[in-house]
Amino acid sequence: MIKILSTFFYIGYLPLIPGTFASITGVFLFYFLKDNLLIYIFSILFLLLIGILVGERAEEVFQRKDCPFIVIDEVLGMLLSLIFIPYDIKLVIIAFVIFRILDTLKPYPASMLQNLKGGIGIMGDDIVAGLYTNIILQLALRLAVFS
Repeated sequence: MIKILSTFFYIGYLPLIPGTFASITGVFLFYFLKDNLLIYIFSILFLLLIGILVGERAEEVFQRKDCPFIVIDEVLGMLLSLIFIPYDIKLVIIAFVIFRILDTLKPYPASMLQNLKGGIGIMGDDIVAGLYTNIILQLALRLAVFS
């Protein structure tokens, strides 16, 4: 069960860029959940809780800190990137690109959080990347950058 959840139903085993595939999965989840805010928020909280709970055990199973197979964090980060963002394919693509860049660069405090052990370390950097992405999009929308 640890492998199923941490790899988000084996998406983490896809070759070359499992984090990107997981982020795309997050986009698909956004599309299906976007019309029900309560379920959307519940899904975020559920993924956060599961990610933290299985994170430490997943590192033991894979015998590696923040193993690339563990992608539940990217799914959560993408959902955070898009929460409260109106559905527009252009915004979704922009959110995806910004999230992937921030997830790679690990701006403060993401780099510090990633160094923590267990589930918090696994989930923390993607939470930061998702929240930063959302803040950037919210500001851009309010400044009418994308109109």
